[in-house]
Amino acid sequence: MTGSGASQPSVLEEVEIKPRKNDGPWKVVLWDDDHHTYEYVIEMLMDVCQMTWEKAFQHAVEVDTRKKTIVFSGELEHAEFVHERILGYGPDPRMSSSKGSMTATLEQ
Repeated sequence: MTGSGASQPSVLEEVEIKPRKNDGPWKVVLWDDDHHTYEYVIEMLMDVCQMTWEKAFQHAVEVDTRKKTIVFSGELEHAEFVHERILGYGPDPRMSSSKGSMTATLEQ
């Protein structure tokens, strides 16, 4: 501390603590489209999310009927990893109209 004379008591300001943006759980949402087959969705989820065939099939049905499905929920770092792997999975080789990966978003 600088200054001369007697030291002044310091006054602490109250600071509001806001939750960090990476507090969980974070969700990876897979969105429906017409350019990927059930087989693609099942294979991708088994590979990316380490799901069983049965669980991946349930998500394939849900994304087809409800137009979206939550395929992961957890900490930000793991959610980002799953999200990036889905986006980088590539097109469905079974469909000529498939030009890239399925759409997935990160949500909190």
